Amino acid sequence: MKVSLIGMLLLCCSVQSQQFVHFNSSDGLEISSDYYAKQGTSTFILLFHQAGWSRGEYREIAPKLNAMGYACLAVDLRSGGAVNGVVNETNRKAKAKGMATTYKEAFKDIEAAVNFVKTTYKPEKLILWGSSYSSALVLKYAGDHPTAVQAIVSFAPGEYFGSKTYIADSAKHIEVPTFITSAKNEYKNWKAIHAAIPGTQKKSYLPDTSGNHGSRALWEKFNDHKGYWEAVSEFLNTVP
Repeated sequence: MKVSLIGMLLLCCSVQSQQFVHFNSSDGLEISSDYYAKQGTSTFILLFHQAGWSRGEYREIAPKLNAMGYACLAVDLRSGGAVNGVVNETNRKAKAKGMATTYKEAFKDIEAAVNFVKTTYKPEKLILWGSSYSSALVLKYAGDHPTAVQAIVSFAPGEYFGSKTYIADSAKHIEVPTFITSAKNEYKNWKAIHAAIPGTQKKSYLPDTSGNHGSRALWEKFNDHKGYWEAVSEFLNTVP
């Protein structure tokens, strides 16, 4: 599974195109997602977007993860909108049905996505990856379900949910390797969350530059994207 950043960039051009798949959340809402298949891998990454956006956040990122050896599912959570020309279909359907689309409501979509991937693709290892509000929710998931997944990647988490310790309270129970990163000035948003995670399997990264918010920090349009890629690649290579 260990692939260098340079190797990943060279290989990404051979990645298969994504396939549209859908499944239901616990309240019956149909969730839309893009499946980036990777034959011969036992490790799967679930990708969740930031506020106001969609699975389109990962159009550039997922193929590179594919090239590193990971199958990926980029999911439209019900709290979102559109980005990179990709409309959040889950959000659209939720609004059409008059269903709540708050950050907290999206947690059930993350739970459903984990169940769907485990049932459908049966990976040996499952990594949750979030951006902004969803990066906090994947940390909550790992704390609430300590043995359900094998690692967490969190781009710009924070206590975005009203309570000052909503995420930190769950983070106290995390048992798997975690990686947290963000723009430099966002460290204050997740310092206490990171401190709450027990053990020595937690890693973090802050850029020397100002950086960017959420998983978009990995987009090639930003001059400092390579630093983020190197840090997250190094972490992924250490996941047992």
